[in-house]
Amino acid sequence: MVDVGVTTEPSVDLIGSRVELDVSGMTCAACANRIERKLNKLDGARATVNYATERAVILGWTPDRADELITAVRAAGYDASPVAENGEHDGYSDRVTMLRNRLIVAALLTIPLGDAAIVLALTESLRFPGWQWSLIVGAIPVVFWCAWPFHRAAWRNLRHRSTSMDTLVSLGVLASFFWSVVATVVSVPGETSTWFGWGTTPEGADSLYLEAAAAVTTFLLAGRYVEARSKRSARGVLTAIGQLAPTTVRVLRDDTEQVIPIGDLRVGERFLVRPGERIATDGRVAAGTSSIDTSAMTGEAEPVEVSAGSRVLAGTTNTNGALVVEAERVGAHTQLAQLAVLAEQAQARKASVQTLVDKVVAVFVPTVLVISLLTLVTWLVVSGDPRAAFGAAMSVLIIACPCALGLATPTALLVGVGRGGQLGILIKGPDALEASGQIDTVVLDKTGTLTTGAMSLVDTWTDDTLTADALLRLAATVENDSEHPVGRALVAAARRQGLEWGRADDVQALPGNGVEGSVDVDGRRVQVVLGTAALMDERGFALPEGAATAVGDAASSGRSVVLISLDGRVIGHFVVADTIKASAPAAIARLRGMGLRTVLLTGDRRSTADEVAALVGVDEVIAEVLPTEKAAVIERLQADGRRVAMVGDGINDAAALATANLGMAVVSGTDVAMKSADIILVRRSLDVIPDAIQLSRRTLRTIRGNLVWAFGYNVAAIPLAALGHLNPLIAGLAMSLSSVFVVTNSMRLRKFGSHRG
Repeated sequence: MVDVGVTTEPSVDLIGSRVELDVSGMTCAACANRIERKLNKLDGARATVNYATERAVILGWTPDRADELITAVRAAGYDASPVAENGEHDGYSDRVTMLRNRLIVAALLTIPLGDAAIVLALTESLRFPGWQWSLIVGAIPVVFWCAWPFHRAAWRNLRHRSTSMDTLVSLGVLASFFWSVVATVVSVPGETSTWFGWGTTPEGADSLYLEAAAAVTTFLLAGRYVEARSKRSARGVLTAIGQLAPTTVRVLRDDTEQVIPIGDLRVGERFLVRPGERIATDGRVAAGTSSIDTSAMTGEAEPVEVSAGSRVLAGTTNTNGALVVEAERVGAHTQLAQLAVLAEQAQARKASVQTLVDKVVAVFVPTVLVISLLTLVTWLVVSGDPRAAFGAAMSVLIIACPCALGLATPTALLVGVGRGGQLGILIKGPDALEASGQIDTVVLDKTGTLTTGAMSLVDTWTDDTLTADALLRLAATVENDSEHPVGRALVAAARRQGLEWGRADDVQALPGNGVEGSVDVDGRRVQVVLGTAALMDERGFALPEGAATAVGDAASSGRSVVLISLDGRVIGHFVVADTIKASAPAAIARLRGMGLRTVLLTGDRRSTADEVAALVGVDEVIAEVLPTEKAAVIERLQADGRRVAMVGDGINDAAALATANLGMAVVSGTDVAMKSADIILVRRSLDVIPDAIQLSRRTLRTIRGNLVWAFGYNVAAIPLAALGHLNPLIAGLAMSLSSVFVVTNSMRLRKFGSHRG
């Protein structure tokens, strides 16, 4: 029997008291902070609003009270709606379309407007009566319609006695326009000065900032458009996890095939999966054999062979044979749904660096407004030139917009978590990213982590009474209905070899010792006994020399020997063991190559642990540890100054996973272990462990790089603008490019690939 998924129910808190809302109208991180504060004022609500995903997650409230939450969001000046069943956020497409349309109009008007402004400003002979008013009329659609998203957001902020980056943009654009209108009305003939762009202009033509207002609007719309498209693309990486399951299923009811919505499928019902179709929900194969492509869920390229009794997962693909599957978990209880919720929770949580950024952004805009006002006053006092003063103040407003700061962390986290999901790595939150950058020791559980966690046949010996295949067929006949791990291992080995066997009679389990039964061999009934050396000794069956040696060797290596007798004579034996995963040595080598110390932590005998350690290449072995002592071992390592990552799978690992600086649980383990971990490893290959650490570190480096750029940009640009070295056009372009850089840098994480050894 092959399992390709977990067997436990998901944590209740993943599907319990929580509401998710799609939020529209946000234009910067300050908007998200404002909505978050509003929601958290509600009794019992614990809300997190993510600007990058445009989604609010509210814990402590149930979906039937979503209307109250939506009302609170609208009271803050924004709109919200419950997350659609398919997880899609229609607002993304609407926003992209809106920004694209306004950008097209702005660009079509700004280009001729800018050309005309330059030509007329520099060439007096081409001017005509009312040329300034012609430029003003041409600028009106750009300033008021194209820039309306900025004005609307600024007005909303003003109504709620707050500010945001849109406040800066709106003030800059409107001030440029109305200054130009005033300058046209009260212009001083004959006055000459330096034009705002390049060159010297006569008669006050430099007082017109219309091309600046239009160009700034166009640049910022272009930046917003690229940002919106990138956010939609980045979120698509994440939501793809939750879109793997089909929307309909072929259920078998009353011996007929019926196509029903996936939501109508019930636990215990059987459904048909044809070749090429995705499996609708978690279940167990009732009939049929096939290969399952699990790459979409686990990142594993190699198909998994399944047959009757094998567990399968929603979202995986049936590749060749038809299967009948009995549903075991449906809806929110499937592993696919659980992973999707965990991924959303990861996005909802904030890194400590983002918390700091939010605090900075909250005071940044008011500070910029003060700096802009001081710039205006200082230039007026020092130079006495109102046009130069206005240009410098406007440049400060535009260049200082903190878009890049607000996007630095959430976009990187969004793409990193999404890419991890595609590779079978579920990062539950930003804490995991921060911890991954600090760990220096990786502690690994043995059973179920470095080993398969299931017994398998590793060797067969026969005295030539029967061939090895015949001996295994005989064992499978007696063990056919056994639930003992050793019995299942023998039956599975016989099935893999394509052997066929009959039924045994008078089968009797011998608890702690073995099993016996009557089998037909070549037309005669024989008594077959499978069990331990103690059982054979108790029955008075002599052990051949080879068997006696095997028993001794197995005792020292942690393996088990199953002896088989035919009518009172021992004719062979099987060696079964919990085998090491094929990917373990390469994964350990990669961890050591990353400068990490590897430790094997197990409750098994020292001799067994040493043998496993030698085979996989770990640096240190800590054996014969009781389950209750594992967490204490982690604490001792931490007391020695180590930053510890723990990798485990069982209930006995839960405390250690929670105690470690970074907990990593393999998805085949228990729900308790996964709940205690910071990172869940879905892919079966142990290469997923170094992949997870490298992806986490790469994501963390991307966040830090984004923040360095964003902070550095604002720190350097604002003084330059205040000193008059940046005009509004250049300021608007630079601000847009800063945000685009941050988003583009985050999108590079999509190219992260597994480095399988």
